[in-house]
Amino acid sequence: MSMLTNTLGRYFAGRFVVAALGVFGGIFLLLVLVDYIEMVRKTSGLASASALMVAETSLFRVPQLLEKLTPFCMLIGAMTCYLALSRRLELVVARAAGISAWQFISPALGSALLIGVIATVAYNPMSANLRELSKRMEAELFGSAPGGGIQDASGFWLNQVTSDGQTIINAARSEKQGVRLTGLTLFRFDTEQHFKERIEAREATLEAGHWLFKGVRRYSLDSPPVDQATLDIPTTLTEAQVRNSFSTPETVSFWQLPSYIRSSESSGFATAGYRLQYQKLLAQPFLLAAMVMLAASVSLRFFRMGGVQKMVLSGVGAGFLLYVLSKVTEDLSKAELMHPIAAAWLPVVVGGLTGFLALLYQEDG
Repeated sequence: MSMLTNTLGRYFAGRFVVAALGVFGGIFLLLVLVDYIEMVRKTSGLASASALMVAETSLFRVPQLLEKLTPFCMLIGAMTCYLALSRRLELVVARAAGISAWQFISPALGSALLIGVIATVAYNPMSANLRELSKRMEAELFGSAPGGGIQDASGFWLNQVTSDGQTIINAARSEKQGVRLTGLTLFRFDTEQHFKERIEAREATLEAGHWLFKGVRRYSLDSPPVDQATLDIPTTLTEAQVRNSFSTPETVSFWQLPSYIRSSESSGFATAGYRLQYQKLLAQPFLLAAMVMLAASVSLRFFRMGGVQKMVLSGVGAGFLLYVLSKVTEDLSKAELMHPIAAAWLPVVVGGLTGFLALLYQEDG
């Protein structure tokens, strides 16, 4: 029986991994296609945009988008796996051989934990690096049009005050967590808060004690526009301060998050977003296992008993409610109304206990 269990365990684990990777690959291809079509639409008026470069940009953008959908890939993959096994009566044979539901669920749980660890320590850094590459390629595609192209949300805003006055910086895109910016618009004021000039620039790089702007056009109230190749503007901002304004926790690699948290703390900035992201990545393997528990609780029903469609819809609904819960706790944590550890682990606990209790009721109740 031990050998049979081990053999079946490897078989069930293999079926689950194949189903989960199949769902993951299908969603990946769909996202690449949709993002590529959108990129083609936005670059249709750019003569320098080649089809290969547009495709690479879309391909590098998608992994980070797909990372947020990984729990749903596990949920749908587990449901697909167990429904297929139930339809082919393989679960019936396993039960007849004296193997409980807990025994043929445990291989999928172990596989989900392993996939979650790989996603945290390997996939997350890879997706963050690819996102940086995609931003660099976007800057090359849209660099000739400040503020054009694909922007990060509504752009990034930064305010700096020096002995020369105040400068408000808006950047359409950010690279290297704010060290390099593209698609810039600046509003400069003197020490008495009187407007001096507006500046548009193709790109800017933060260097020691100053910003270096390239492809500059300056507008003032009493003179015509002036074009300059470069422009230096003094700044007292450090990389840590700029990083806190321009970077988002999702774009920081798992291995870099601890140093970002320490540098933000030493600079006096809020670290709730970085701490939450770090705890979410730590909890990711257990969240995937909780999704497997939820999927198993609605997918082990024998097909001839009917009601399979309702069970599947209830599983999808449970996954959606868990997603809503995670977003609510995330917003509460970023508003510093909930501790990041509680915000990251509460959905894991709720999802895992819900699936466990449902299975306990169905199998042993």
